[in-house]
Amino acid sequence: MSSPRKSTKARLIEAALDLFAERGVTETTTKAVAERAQVNEVTLFRNFGNKYRLLLAVIQDSAVFAKLVHALVEQANAKDSVADFLQEYAQESLNTLDKAPDLVRSIVGESGNYPIENRLALGKGLDEASRYVAGYLEEAIAKENLTSNLTSEQIVNLLNFMLIGYFTIQSSCEGYTLWEDQNDFLDSLVTLFLQGSFAGSDFTSAVTETSIVKVKPKEVADLPASLVRSLFRNAKKMGKQEYALVYVLFGAGLSVSEIIHLERSHSVVEPQQHILQINYGIERQVPLNQWVMGFRYGSTSTNPLTYWLKSRKDEQPAIFINDASNAISEPELQTIWQELTADLLTPQGQPPMIEQARQTWCIEMLMKGMELEDLSILSGMEIKQLQKYALRARNKAALEAAAKLDQKKS
Repeated sequence: MSSPRKSTKARLIEAALDLFAERGVTETTTKAVAERAQVNEVTLFRNFGNKYRLLLAVIQDSAVFAKLVHALVEQANAKDSVADFLQEYAQESLNTLDKAPDLVRSIVGESGNYPIENRLALGKGLDEASRYVAGYLEEAIAKENLTSNLTSEQIVNLLNFMLIGYFTIQSSCEGYTLWEDQNDFLDSLVTLFLQGSFAGSDFTSAVTETSIVKVKPKEVADLPASLVRSLFRNAKKMGKQEYALVYVLFGAGLSVSEIIHLERSHSVVEPQQHILQINYGIERQVPLNQWVMGFRYGSTSTNPLTYWLKSRKDEQPAIFINDASNAISEPELQTIWQELTADLLTPQGQPPMIEQARQTWCIEMLMKGMELEDLSILSGMEIKQLQKYALRARNKAALEAAAKLDQKKS
């Protein structure tokens, strides 16, 4: 049985939401919305009057804030502590914002052009969202018998302002590299709130002993060759894109943010080398290694990435895409990684994290004899940041030397 056809109003709202996300509110015309909804432009005016009344209907009808916040709190409220609640809420908030970055930028950047009723609707939605989250945060605070000079609503409002500010800067600016990646920002943010909001209470010591362990700077934890090989095998079974993704992660050492901004034109195949042009963050060129952890994956012109690009029939410029043939988002990339690593564990007994691919690449490059200065140029990381990688590489070299000595005696 076929599903009932959507009403004209519903189709117009849906079309407007899609176009506002694609082009922004200012650049979206009523004619384009009507064409997308397959109705006459006069019908749009009859139902809504003008574009901004249509935008108001989009905000109110889709219940954006209520649906978003309810989903976020359901996940965050399952956590055992305030620290975990804040971490989960912040992470899921950024993941959700990242699903429609153009729409978020448009609403934030163009809201000064909206009628007062539209701005009131936005303000009301944000206020209701903050109150809803604050109620659950207050319960979490009470469970741990914590005290704070700030109300739960003040804490949530500050947190939301910082999350929206970070998202806006990260999605609108290039070359802004104060934080290494999103996880680094979230760790800093949660630490700030744990120590600042609850200073002077019993929670200060709890932060030191428990939560800070979670948000301290991550140690280098490269992956063993056997695990990397298993990852490549899993990726090859899943598909050409997954195989290309793992190849780029371990063959070029890019961050997640850099990968989701890669475009086809950034893949430069030369006679002796396959190079990736990085235009997001720190601009540079990075060679795509043929050899990864002792195994060769094709040549400069024939490898998992070139196979994937040649198999494409779409015109999307992004190298990695989702099922809708749009550029893949960070949450979607993380989901692929989780599927690839579902049956794998690190020597520490933990599921591999996608950030460990970059760490593994850095250490492998140092093991091959690359100088820190050169690795700094290729990775876009400061030499000071790479010191810990150099220490880990020396540790691995010492282990290999010991193994060779043992083999000579046997």
